[in-house]
Amino acid sequence: MTYKIIIDSCGELTDVMKQNEHFCNVALELSVDDHHITDDETFDQADFLRRVKESKNCPKSSCPSPESYMEAFGDAERIYMITLSSNLSGSYNSAELAKNIYSEEHPDADIHVFDSRSASVGETLIGLKVQELEEKGLDFDSVVMQTEAYINEQNTFFVLETLDTLRKNGRLSNLKAVVASALSIKPVMGSTPEGTICQLGQARGMTKALDKLIQDMLEKTKNTEERVLAIAHCNCPKRAQSMREKIEKLAKFKDIIVVDTAGVSTMYANDGGVIVAV
Repeated sequence: MTYKIIIDSCGELTDVMKQNEHFCNVALELSVDDHHITDDETFDQADFLRRVKESKNCPKSSCPSPESYMEAFGDAERIYMITLSSNLSGSYNSAELAKNIYSEEHPDADIHVFDSRSASVGETLIGLKVQELEEKGLDFDSVVMQTEAYINEQNTFFVLETLDTLRKNGRLSNLKAVVASALSIKPVMGSTPEGTICQLGQARGMTKALDKLIQDMLEKTKNTEERVLAIAHCNCPKRAQSMREKIEKLAKFKDIIVVDTAGVSTMYANDGGVIVAV
C-alpha cells in the first residue's frame, strides 16, 4: 500500500524527510506589508527576518487551500494530513475540506487529518510517528488510533526573544499580560491539551529561561529513552546545540532532531526563538 504524509509548512521537514517520497509539505502564504512569500523551499529566512524588523506592521499568514492539499495526494492509497493546531490556524479546516471533497470522488480512499494541537516540530514528530507505524505494517485504522494517542501525550515548549508577533496576531488571547521586556524576563511557553498557548513559567534572561524549559520538559516527559525529541531554532544554531547538549546530559532520548525554522515558525518564533517538542 502506498502512503503519503502531508504536513502543512509550519511543520519543518528534516533533510532526511525531504528526500523521502512519503513526505511532503503544503505551503502556507506569508506577507509582510505588500510583500508576499510562499513558505516552501524558496523561503529566505534572513530576508524575511529583515523585512519583519523593518516593518511597522505585523507579518501575516494564510492557510493552504483545499486544492493545495489535494494536489499533494498523488496516487497514494493511504493519505495522512498533519496540520497546525486548529486553535491557531485555519489549516486544519482546509485539510478537512480537502478530505471531504476527495472522499466524495474516491469513497474507498483511506484519508485522515491529524490536528497536531501543536506547531513546528510538534507536527514533524507526528509525521515521523505515522511513518514508523506504517513501516511496521499496521492497518490504516491502527496507524490513526496510535498516532492520535501519541498526539495526546505530546508536549510542545518554547522560549522567544519577543512575543510581539504572537500578541499582535491574537494568539495570546488567553494569556495573562507578560512582564516588561525591559527586565529581560523571558516567559517559558507551552501548548495546552486543546492546542492553545499557555505560560508555564518565566526566568530572567534567555539562558535561564531555556534551562527552565528543559526542567519543565523533563518533568512532563516519561520514558524518555522511548521518545524522539525535536528542537527547532530560528537563526540560532549554537543556542539549539547548547540545549541539545544539556538535555543529553540529563536524560537519554531515542533520538534528538535539530532543525532551523521554516517560514511560519520563523514568523512566530522571531529571530532567536527556540521550540521543543517531545
